[in-house]
Amino acid sequence: MDLDLAHVRAFVTTAEALHFGHAAARLGITQQGLSKRVARLETALEVRLLDRDARGVTLTAAGSRFLEPARRLLAQAEQAVAAVRGAGRPLRIDVWGHLYAPMRTLAQAVDAAPGLEVEPVPGRDLPSVAAALLRGESDAGFGRVHALPDGTDAGLTHRLVRLEPVDALLSVDHPLAGRDVLSPAELRGNVLRYPAAVDRLDFLTRFATRFGIVDRVGSTNLGLEHFLDQVGADPGCFSLVPADGPLPARPDVRTVPLTDPTPLYAWSLLWRTDQDGQLDSLLRAFTAEAARSRWLEYDPARDWLPDADEAALQP
Repeated sequence: MDLDLAHVRAFVTTAEALHFGHAAARLGITQQGLSKRVARLETALEVRLLDRDARGVTLTAAGSRFLEPARRLLAQAEQAVAAVRGAGRPLRIDVWGHLYAPMRTLAQAVDAAPGLEVEPVPGRDLPSVAAALLRGESDAGFGRVHALPDGTDAGLTHRLVRLEPVDALLSVDHPLAGRDVLSPAELRGNVLRYPAAVDRLDFLTRFATRFGIVDRVGSTNLGLEHFLDQVGADPGCFSLVPADGPLPARPDVRTVPLTDPTPLYAWSLLWRTDQDGQLDSLLRAFTAEAARSRWLEYDPARDWLPDADEAALQP
């Protein structure tokens, strides 16, 4: 059977969005055109893949079975095209976690590798970057990786490339703002403010759970300056920021190093398992820079990592 890749892509996009309007917008076609493509695929396969009713879109049992092979088919098609047209093109890297300034780490590794060309692209968050990778729309992702629900990251692998200490971010009016260092335990009883929705920042949630931070509040991500405004105006809250992060000079907030233990934020490269050496030059660049800059130093007697990140350090 010859499958039309446009029809397969229409199904995969709709299955991921579970919304015909959103899927059509992502593909740049009308909802009617999207529906026709999915219907033609179902006709070719002689099975129904999606159910659509007033409550929304759901996958049928056949659709659930077809989804992962369909993703692999699209990724392999992208690889086939890249094999003849992509020689010498920059590697597209989707980057997320922008309030933690990931571009500086990516730039440091790439700048130390002459001839390595990359095209960084802002990604919204880990789930959207993972979906783009599985669709073959990008070559790699860069940010903090954690397990996604329902196996939506199946077919992807990652390598931890940098561990970065984080500082406490406080209002200058916070009772602890005058300290030279703090331990995470001393932050108990304060409100942990997230720079985005609580469910999108796995590291902060794991930190709060580990160190007994009960009160947590999310924010609308309107950029770094807006977030600093929120922290500066609330002396009862705190947040965490990378120790090497380039924060703007402001009189209303300050950062205090954390110790006993020092929490470490894990940066990783993420890619599809079927890429077979396409990212070797990028991985070598990160390996070399990690050795030069001691990015992967970790002492469990001194530092703290979430369990999954600590496991990723093992050979």
